[in-house]
Amino acid sequence: MSSGSYKSPLEGFEGAAPLPNDVNPDGKSLYNPPGPKSGAYDVFPEPIDSSNNGFDFHIYFVHEDESELKYARELHERVRREFPELRIYKVFDRAVGPHPTGMFEVNTFTPHQTGAFFSFLTVNRGPCSVLIHPNTNDAYKDHTELMSWIGKPWPLKTDILRHD
Repeated sequence: MSSGSYKSPLEGFEGAAPLPNDVNPDGKSLYNPPGPKSGAYDVFPEPIDSSNNGFDFHIYFVHEDESELKYARELHERVRREFPELRIYKVFDRAVGPHPTGMFEVNTFTPHQTGAFFSFLTVNRGPCSVLIHPNTNDAYKDHTELMSWIGKPWPLKTDILRHD
């Protein structure tokens, strides 16, 4: 998709005062004048539809590899113990849906949960990869354009997500 088909990320800031180019004492980062806290700390931005949940985290592992399967099951238990407020699905030790390998899914409901769980998985995922995607009511776009990965990306079976 070309950048011309995206709306400007500065929409809503038209006419705002220019930002300073002053550098902070660290000599590298730019000084940002104090301002209001972003609403994205408390509410998912559009087009994310959080009526069911805001984000899905799919934790992938090679289900034919006993050590990875063991790690994934232990990680699953740890997630259930440490994040009981999240929606956590069972471990699938086979490919399901668009997912090409074993995985388990975790849903987050708030931006704070999403950030905390992202941070946790960044340092605790072990050999697993994590597909993270928002829910915008466009499953194909969510899984192909708006997704992010922690670890090695896997090719998805996206044809089953199309609603042409």
